[in-house]
Amino acid sequence: MKKDIFSLQGKVCVITGGYQGIGEIVTGFIADAGADVAIFDLNDATHVAEKVSKEYGVKAKAYICDVTDPQAVQAAIDAAAQDFGTLDLLFDNAGICLHKAALDCTPDDWRKVIDVNLNGIYYVAQIFGKYLADHGKGGSIVMTASMSATIVNIPQKQASYNASKAAVKHLAKSLAVEWVDKGIRVNSISPGYIRTAITELSDPEYQKLWIASIPYGRMGTPEELAGAVIYLLSDASTYTSGADLIIDGCFTVV
Repeated sequence: MKKDIFSLQGKVCVITGGYQGIGEIVTGFIADAGADVAIFDLNDATHVAEKVSKEYGVKAKAYICDVTDPQAVQAAIDAAAQDFGTLDLLFDNAGICLHKAALDCTPDDWRKVIDVNLNGIYYVAQIFGKYLADHGKGGSIVMTASMSATIVNIPQKQASYNASKAAVKHLAKSLAVEWVDKGIRVNSISPGYIRTAITELSDPEYQKLWIASIPYGRMGTPEELAGAVIYLLSDASTYTSGADLIIDGCFTVV
C-alpha cells in the first residue's frame, strides 16, 4: 500500500484487560500495526508487555489498574501519559461474565458485573477522553461490547452480562455523538463466542450447543477480532463513529 491507512505507527494505545484472552492477543496486533502500548489490568501484565516489545520493536509497559476505581484509572492514565509522552488510542476491553439466573443473582453479583463491564468501561473512556480534550487532540476509542448486547444467549442465564454489554454498546454511541466536535471517535465491537481461557472453563454442554448454533460451526478466535479493532482505531475509519461491529460467525443473523 502506498498509503497504509491501517497503520498505527507513531500512536500510543491504552489497552484494558490486556493480561489474557482477547486483550492479550489484540495487544500484539496493535503493536504489529506500529503502536506503542500501555496495558492496564488488575493483574500484572508485564509478561505481555515484554513479549510484544521484543517481537514488534515497540515501547510497551504494563500498569496494574482496577478499572472500577476512578482514582486508580486516573493514576494509570497519568502515569502512561508521562511514560509515553502522549496518548492517542484506547481499546476499552476489560470485562467479566457471570452465568447465573436472575432469580439467583445477588445484589453483590449484579454490582460486580455492572461495575466491571459498564462502570469500568465508562471510567476509562471518560478519563481518557478528558485527557485528549484537555490536550486539544483527537483520538479513537474502541469498546468491547458483545453480541449479547443484541440477542439473549441460551441455554446459559446471564441477564447481568447481557444488560451490561447492551449498555456498553449504547454508551459508545452516546459518547460518539457527545465527542464528535472534539475529534474523538467512539465505536464498539460485539464479539460472538470466542475461544479463550474463560470460555474453555464454561460448561462443556453449553459449548456444544453454542457451536451447533453458529453457522460457521466453530467459535471464533481473538485473532479474528484484531482486524476490526485496528480498522476502528486507525485512519481507515475517520468517518466512522458510533458504530457497533458484530463479529460472531453469523450467529445473530439466523
